[in-house]
Amino acid sequence: MNTPFSAPTRRALRTLSLAYFVQATGALSVVGSLDAISRQWGLADSQSAYLISVFGVSFAFAAPLLQVGFGHLRRRRQVLLGLGLFSAAALLFAAAPNYPVLLVSRVLMGLGAGFIGPVLGALGSSLADREHQGSAIAVVLLGLSIAGLVGMPLSAWIAHAWGARVLFLAVGVAGAATATLIAWAVPDSSEGEHVKLSTVTALLTRIDTLSAFLVVFFIAAGVYSTYSFIAPIIRDVFHAGPGTVSTSLVVLGVAGVAGNLFVTRAARRYSAETMLLAGLTLLSADLVLLWLASPSVGWLFVALTAWAFATDLLWPSQQRRIVELVPQLRGVALALTASFVFCGIGLGSAVAGWIYPALGFAGVIGSSLLFLALATASLKISRASGAQERPFDNIVVDRGRARHGGKGSQL
Repeated sequence: MNTPFSAPTRRALRTLSLAYFVQATGALSVVGSLDAISRQWGLADSQSAYLISVFGVSFAFAAPLLQVGFGHLRRRRQVLLGLGLFSAAALLFAAAPNYPVLLVSRVLMGLGAGFIGPVLGALGSSLADREHQGSAIAVVLLGLSIAGLVGMPLSAWIAHAWGARVLFLAVGVAGAATATLIAWAVPDSSEGEHVKLSTVTALLTRIDTLSAFLVVFFIAAGVYSTYSFIAPIIRDVFHAGPGTVSTSLVVLGVAGVAGNLFVTRAARRYSAETMLLAGLTLLSADLVLLWLASPSVGWLFVALTAWAFATDLLWPSQQRRIVELVPQLRGVALALTASFVFCGIGLGSAVAGWIYPALGFAGVIGSSLLFLALATASLKISRASGAQERPFDNIVVDRGRARHGGKGSQL
């Protein structure tokens, strides 16, 4: 198999991919184990769904602020710190006596993930030359797809077979083991960034970068407006049980891995914007067909296959576009990207928790389509404004000159 990476680099990228697998499984395992969590602690489905929202909002605020406070640390150290906190919080979840402690543990998991997710892409891309950074990011994000293939269905099965406490105990142990592997396999050569709040503000006040972040915010909200309630939907609409939930997550995972492998190669031929538009179009069409078709488990599996392929077009392409947009600030830019992702997840799951009990399947599908339309509009705004904005590195230089008495213009 032809590969642009050396053997040590491939090993490092695969180890970072494993870290993404652990984070994604721990972060999103609530989706597949919603029923088990509700039974274990005597909660309503909407209360369990808010555990997704709490994680997302915590991550959203933590990711950029952690880069401001600790972004100067080497990126490998940031990942190791994040895995330590994430794993400890998962163990707290496993031991939680009540709902408030569950909420606290999910907040702490969100803080730990705020160190992991945003830095993995930057660390992985730093191991490759510019021409192959898109492929390197896709390799790292393969862990997200494998989380769908193995982690999500396995977590759902563990939760239903042995309970949610055992599931999160396993997540905590896996996180600690992954940290050990990273310390062994990933070079400690990637410098961090001295991130200032003014840099974060600049990224959030420019139209091209803000609208680029909003693309992934609305994508995440659109995906999770439906996905966070996949277990109740399978139960209520398709009249199937926990076994079908696990099988559905396997279908998502298999299609997700295939989609990721396609993206790894397609990234060398197609622009990030082209891939994003293709993914948005495919996902929107798939949701419409899922909505209009008569409910059957066979059709559900077909729709989930297209769903997974579409989302695998979206996630790495968005990260690649951000890296290409502000390569000199990739660390904080990817942190903000991850922040917007999980804020979108929080919004989408919260909307689902409100809409599904009132409007059912049609309501969550409709909200997903609305969010995806907003993502498409944001992409068009970002693309149009990018040609008009000054290069970001010039603004950074100008700000530096202004601080030293120069004539650099301010945002």
